[in-house]
Amino acid sequence: MSDKAEQNPYTTRPSDAGASGPEAELRAVETELSGRWPENKLEPSLDRIAALMDILGQPQRSYPSIHITGTNGKTSTARMIEQLLGAFELRTGRYTSPHVESVTERISLDGAPISTEKFVETYRDIEPYVRMVDGTQPVAMSFFEVLTGMAYAAFADAPVDVAVVEVGMGGSWDATNVIDAAVAVITPIGLDHTDKLGGTTGEIAVEKSGIIKPGALAVVAQQQLDAAQTILKRAVEVDATVAREGMEFGVIRREVAIGGQLVTLRGLGGAEYEDVFIPLHGAHQAHNAALALAAVEAFFGVGAAAGGQLDTEKVRRAFSGVSSPGRLEIVRRSPTVILDAAHNPHGAEAAVAAIGEAFGFTKLVGVIGTSGDKDVSGLLEVFEPILAEVVITQNSTHRAMPVDELAALAVEVFGEDRVQVEPRLDDAIDAAVTLAEEEDLGGAGVLVTGSVITVGEARLLFGRK
Repeated sequence: MSDKAEQNPYTTRPSDAGASGPEAELRAVETELSGRWPENKLEPSLDRIAALMDILGQPQRSYPSIHITGTNGKTSTARMIEQLLGAFELRTGRYTSPHVESVTERISLDGAPISTEKFVETYRDIEPYVRMVDGTQPVAMSFFEVLTGMAYAAFADAPVDVAVVEVGMGGSWDATNVIDAAVAVITPIGLDHTDKLGGTTGEIAVEKSGIIKPGALAVVAQQQLDAAQTILKRAVEVDATVAREGMEFGVIRREVAIGGQLVTLRGLGGAEYEDVFIPLHGAHQAHNAALALAAVEAFFGVGAAAGGQLDTEKVRRAFSGVSSPGRLEIVRRSPTVILDAAHNPHGAEAAVAAIGEAFGFTKLVGVIGTSGDKDVSGLLEVFEPILAEVVITQNSTHRAMPVDELAALAVEVFGEDRVQVEPRLDDAIDAAVTLAEEEDLGGAGVLVTGSVITVGEARLLFGRK
């Protein structure tokens, strides 16, 4: 198979075989996109996406943007920013990746994925120009590059008042980085994609900080020292202002509440936003909320020099409506089944802390299916203390780690007696539920984790939309 036609993970599902009308058209588009380089294969360059933007008339410059990078928390932070902007009656476009269930989720208008019809229409509109770029470049446009072009075109066509854009991988050479965002957000940086981004958080931060543009304001989460130094160096080089969590803004207080947590946040202007309910679990989501609030304040010009604050009631209303599918999401009770898209040790650590804080499980059984290009052993080691047993499985994409390989790693971490293998995800979930129900005292649960794709397929099995 040639480099220009390597299989993409997001291909037609067997259940779609009988689709007709718009769904059939969407499957056809996905099939065409699947012939392009997948997201885990990169040729670090902005040449192709820049050429497409030129042909399309620079749609990404027709609206202001907030650009988000980091290792974990990007999508949750993006959704929070979107909610806040919507509370202030701005029309939003949000571009995030990867998708949990449908590719249409990646491009949202006013908080909802664009329709199947609009997705297909947008693709067909830009497809001739994509092929023009393909013909002029050594490497054809990738799956992610085409989707990025679609998002920027859809936002311009809407039109939106502001775009909230999540980086796919890295920053400097990520396809999204043809925007000139006045606000750059950097969530916590951990070790992930080390073969492509670097072996230390400082090296990874070099790529991540590439989204900070001259004169911009960078809203930065708490970081490892080497990452923080790299980010500050970049800001100095491009004459950008930096707002650091724990210094210019942050979480003042937080307490566990039914269905989430109650927090007090300090904004860029020094004002405190009290009694803000966030219907998401975990300290990491409170920190994501602080980042989101600071980003929106920066967008509106609130800050240390300008003073002021946003309307607290609108802020409360926005956060109370936040959702983040597949992030410690409860999809069943008795036993409780939780889905979490943790796919690296950094994300697993946040999930473990949140589960310990928000849930009183007497026994927790894991269903784990991972991608093959991750630090799987590191992820398993983080989960080991909280999982009594694990059921090893495999999602349906070619990026999935083969179940036998994953099981061998799991046995090394958990021991043979605590590992069960079920290649099919539905069978794995059934087996985990059975193991959980063996807990005579009640209070048992099941955690499905290891990959966004695994969690997305589990959501479909539980009928979530």
